[in-house]
Amino acid sequence: MSEREISGGHLVARALRSEGIDTIFTLCGGHIIDIYDGCIDEGIKIVDVRHEQVAAHAADGYARVTGRPGCAVVTAGPGTTDAVTGVANAFRAESPMLLIGGQGAWDQHRMGSLQDLPHVDMLRPITKFAASVPTTERVADMVAMAFREAYHGAPGPVYLEIPRDVLDRKVPEARARIPVPGRYRASTRSAGDTDDIERACDLLVGSERPCILLGTQVWTCRAADAATELCRTLNIPAFMNGAGRGTFPPGDPHHFHQTRRYAFEHADVIVIVGTPFDFRMSYGKRLPAGATVIQVDLDYRTVGKNRDVDLGLVGDVGAVMAAITQAASGRSRNGAADRKVWLEELRSEEERLEAARLPKLLSDASPIHPLRLAHELNQFLTDNTVYIGDGGDVVTTAGGVVQPRLPGQWMDPGPLGTLGVGIGFAMASKLALPEREVLCYFGDGAFSLTGWDFETMIRFDLPFVGVVGNNSYMNQIRFGQIQKYGPERGEVGNKLGDVYYSRFAEMLGGYGEEVREASGIRPALERARESGRPSLVNVWVDPDAFAPGTLNQTMYK
Repeated sequence: MSEREISGGHLVARALRSEGIDTIFTLCGGHIIDIYDGCIDEGIKIVDVRHEQVAAHAADGYARVTGRPGCAVVTAGPGTTDAVTGVANAFRAESPMLLIGGQGAWDQHRMGSLQDLPHVDMLRPITKFAASVPTTERVADMVAMAFREAYHGAPGPVYLEIPRDVLDRKVPEARARIPVPGRYRASTRSAGDTDDIERACDLLVGSERPCILLGTQVWTCRAADAATELCRTLNIPAFMNGAGRGTFPPGDPHHFHQTRRYAFEHADVIVIVGTPFDFRMSYGKRLPAGATVIQVDLDYRTVGKNRDVDLGLVGDVGAVMAAITQAASGRSRNGAADRKVWLEELRSEEERLEAARLPKLLSDASPIHPLRLAHELNQFLTDNTVYIGDGGDVVTTAGGVVQPRLPGQWMDPGPLGTLGVGIGFAMASKLALPEREVLCYFGDGAFSLTGWDFETMIRFDLPFVGVVGNNSYMNQIRFGQIQKYGPERGEVGNKLGDVYYSRFAEMLGGYGEEVREASGIRPALERARESGRPSLVNVWVDPDAFAPGTLNQTMYK
């Protein structure tokens, strides 16, 4: 009896299934079709999109919402280069995904085969691992190797180039071992040095005015419970950014939203969890020189980068926070009894700031003020809604208003600031969590970049509530140009056409509606929700109302 054989493409599918991959995002190409055939046999869902950038964004989004790695499969040459933006976004956002790219056959190496490019060289700077698979026998091993690298330290994207002849060739199954994930990965839930845990505990127990910033890694590590227990045990006010939003629900006594600057300026101990000192933190300048700073992060290279810290702890942020809480158990907390005054001080300032902007949140102005739209979106959220922001100024405005109700319900591009992530993120969210409502808020410029994959949402029956904040400009850039060059040159290269996106949705079979008055926002959102279809509610917002960060040009400082 002849020995059973298996092709390289089928080995890829088996290795992906072994890793828990149940969906791939792809755009077809002749180099990669044997992977599709293998995915059919392994029961892996194939979601074919209209642009490879969307495939990469969807793989990124899938990793974020599930906690498992996402996977995109694209063809060689332009297929891979089209996916580069999505991979780069995942790299800056610390999102674990595997991009598999095709390549010409090895026996055509450097002969000028169809779509041949040096993909590995191109992807290496924006991935944690990038390599070519040399033989069919090594396919599964290198898939496992890539996933292992994706989870080393802070997670991130990885890339495998697989030549066409490696995928098509068949080898005896006995020579094609599929590594078992649980047997080749070490635990990543390190709590760091025990002496440093004790020192962090001492600093927090003895402080009078502590505060904590909970960043994206709190969600990456699924550490919301550890964060809330730490804050409640030591009575610490909490602020959240990135995917850390939702760790505390709105209205929680330890949840603060508007007073981060005030807290930083007045705190004696500041804990930064899973957030780098990048442009969003003014490279650490937002933390006063006199404050004691504790930084907790998955990646050693991030701790103390751009700003000195008093104590750095590297490890799983949930394990670190849980260890600090445990160390504080039963200890006398010198300052904790007085923190009621500190929390009341912050709450009073929070209420003052909320009252100051309330007229804009409730404004009936026409064109609609972006803060009014953000307020309506926030009121529309439920405990079951995943919120996605995709854009520049309109989404930055919403970031100061929209508050997800539970952990894991906030998605944004991350520090690369990539426009166009929304459709891919919505697609991934609805596929991974079909029972959840998905609300995606696009800027009109952002939607136009990848919006054709709205049709993919229709084709795969993935209903979501899409909202376009339409000001007919790339408005975040426009403001800077006006300030720098004057109004007569301030609209060069940033003016968009007045597009009726509701008609685009209807053309493709979705639900669409135009809104020009503030009073019409909520009813339109409700009708989009009730339609049970992919939808676009096109809301015309004031192009001359800018986000605070845009007014201060903080992203460039």
